[in-house]
Amino acid sequence: MTVNLNHTIVAAHDKHASARFLADILGLEVSPDYGPFAPVALPNGVTLDYMDTPGSIPKQHYAFLVSEDDFDEIFTRVQEAGLTYWADPSHSRPGEINTNDGGRGAYFDDPDGHRLEILTRPYGSGGRPGGTASPAA
Repeated sequence: MTVNLNHTIVAAHDKHASARFLADILGLEVSPDYGPFAPVALPNGVTLDYMDTPGSIPKQHYAFLVSEDDFDEIFTRVQEAGLTYWADPSHSRPGEINTNDGGRGAYFDDPDGHRLEILTRPYGSGGRPGGTASPAA
């Protein structure tokens, strides 16, 4: 059986501003509106569909696996935008990046407080680019 994530809905107070923020930071495009959604398509075929949501928005976490070169470009845009970034999801290490699994990672917030992450190695990969964790002995 093959199962792939196709899309997810991202709650936002201003779907266009939030979609534009993500697209600008990641170097992507915002697609034309599709119904009530402002979609941002990722190169792997997954789409983040931003939808206007009134009231309080529960904070979500979205992690993006990127190449080392893409990390450099995205991280430069994060810094140029003056965004606060952290090495950890709990925001206890501001102004740092992490080196988990021999890669690099950083967290930053979008306009609605969603925690975005860029990382160059999947967690548990043991430093193998794009790798998966070794089975437990």
